Amino acid sequence: MRAQRAVPARAPLALAGAAALLVFIGATRLLAGGPSGTPSTSPSTGPISAAVSPVPQTDPAGSVVATPSDPGPSADPTPSVSPSAVPSPPGARPAHPGLFPGGLLIADRGNGRLLVVTSGGQVLWRFPVKGSLPRGQSFAADDAFIAPDGRTIVANDDTHQVIDRIDIATKRIVWQYGHYGVPSSRPGYLNGPDDAYPLANGRIIVADIQNCRIIEIDPAKRITHQWGRTGVCTNHAPQTFGSPNGDTPLPDGGLLITEIRGSRVVRLSATGRVIFDIHVPTVYPSDAHLDAKGNVIVADYATIGAVVAVTPTGRLLWRYAPASGPGRLDHPSLAVPLADGRILINDDFRERVVLLDPRTKRIVWQYGRTDRAGTAPGRLHIPDGVDIAPVGIF
Repeated sequence: MRAQRAVPARAPLALAGAAALLVFIGATRLLAGGPSGTPSTSPSTGPISAAVSPVPQTDPAGSVVATPSDPGPSADPTPSVSPSAVPSPPGARPAHPGLFPGGLLIADRGNGRLLVVTSGGQVLWRFPVKGSLPRGQSFAADDAFIAPDGRTIVANDDTHQVIDRIDIATKRIVWQYGHYGVPSSRPGYLNGPDDAYPLANGRIIVADIQNCRIIEIDPAKRITHQWGRTGVCTNHAPQTFGSPNGDTPLPDGGLLITEIRGSRVVRLSATGRVIFDIHVPTVYPSDAHLDAKGNVIVADYATIGAVVAVTPTGRLLWRYAPASGPGRLDHPSLAVPLADGRILINDDFRERVVLLDPRTKRIVWQYGRTDRAGTAPGRLHIPDGVDIAPVGIF
């Protein structure tokens, strides 16, 4: 839960679940390779090799921007980028030049849609269209992730208390968990679902924030595993968790759990053992990830937003948090470390997705117009989730 978050007054992983998590990460996340337990480069996509031109064009806020494929009066200038060297698999759609050869999936929450765009601004896919949604429902996804088989997208809609599985080809919701518009802790219900990750075994793992638990759900809508005690919102991993809003699967079969209460990040092993349980220097931690060295990268969901990097012992490595100017972040909800060390960030309330180079502390690319919400080409409104698509799906 992001724009409407409120803080309220996880038992070991099965071996099958651990294997599924490992396959999922390898198939869907574009993260850097490293030792066991750290993110690995997806074999479907490979590392990002594109680079922004030393003299890019900028929008009025001073950041590099992408250009829509159907530019109108509001279109942004085009940055100069080098094409990626990642090849397409046999029989797949061709790779798209630029930073994201398979496309970038954005959960454009305020506009109630999902978009897949290239780094040059071309829209490859959008949802919903007529007939996509169940009768009487609307859509406002908080996050969206592509399933390992490349056929569906799983989106958590915390506004409506449901998780949706969307068929990419037909653009229809083909599975839904939760009761639309009804928050609850009763069986079959959710209360603030966040970070619903599709796994290779067909199951979905989700952080159920207000119920203070993380659950794994199978296609028959049965809870097959739970971390935390329902309704017990205290920081005492692994027995209980304080309003968990992140549940990032790790290559070793474990989980990286982000707790709003106490600003904590917990790493669990595949058997549920606590590897580390640390405080992170944030007002409101959101959706922690590991970088190539096993350090924690986490967004600070605040008006003067931040992205911070800390070691597994909690020592601060760097912090990006400009208080003003074009580089300032406003409620960033997700910060994903990429293979080349740069960080992909959802800057929710500045209406953009940005790429940060932490070495220079500069935004080197963005999609969306800074502080200018809209539905026109190149515009976003509260973009709250992002995922990198493997080549050949869109």
